[in-house]
Amino acid sequence: MRFARSVGGEHHQLAMIPFVILGTGGNCVDILDTALALNDRLGQETYRCIGFLDDNSALAGQRRHDVPVIGPVARASTLGDVSFVNGIGSTRNFWRKPSIIAAAGIPRERFLTLVHPSATVSRFASIGAGSVLLQGVVVGSGARVGDHVIVLPLSVVSHDAQIGDYTIVAGSVCVNGAVNVGRCCYIGSGVQIKDGVTVADHTLCGMGSNVLQDVGPRVVVAGNPARVLRALEMA
Repeated sequence: MRFARSVGGEHHQLAMIPFVILGTGGNCVDILDTALALNDRLGQETYRCIGFLDDNSALAGQRRHDVPVIGPVARASTLGDVSFVNGIGSTRNFWRKPSIIAAAGIPRERFLTLVHPSATVSRFASIGAGSVLLQGVVVGSGARVGDHVIVLPLSVVSHDAQIGDYTIVAGSVCVNGAVNVGRCCYIGSGVQIKDGVTVADHTLCGMGSNVLQDVGPRVVVAGNPARVLRALEMA
């Protein structure tokens, strides 16, 4: 992450960072909004979104809030000195995030980590490359958020919890202390995960679920308390 340091109430100037967002959906617009909010907080245009990339050819040339759709995801590797943020991922394809990012051909160091100004992150927490924390997110001490994770508004990642790479945490989720969420998971809106519980890789927790015990890999769970509904279809 890049931060502006403040001396006497004045920010040091930071070089402008051009970046591209992978995808055009709602999360992608929220990523754009986060970058603009950071510019507002810093009092300068530190982040400039120069385009979206989307494989839907019908979107080419369209604009999202004055930012153009400049081509498919495969074009990423042909772009020059720009950074990237991935916004692709939903309940329909969250397990495909690693392959989507790999297909873009972008090295890890070219992905931005963006934290909305209204989010609170402990100085003793870590946030991985390409991850995004949206409005009102709280990350506690000792927590680790992996690479390419997106945490939607008003969610809490409590002390010593771990969120694996490529996972999506939807809005108003509470990941309690020392929880371990695996890679490529989708934690639905309003989910509560009891302290110390492990949610294994490639798991979908349905919205509003209360997860009170460990969950195995590649399953869909839901309910209060959460129970396994079926195996996750990863076609």
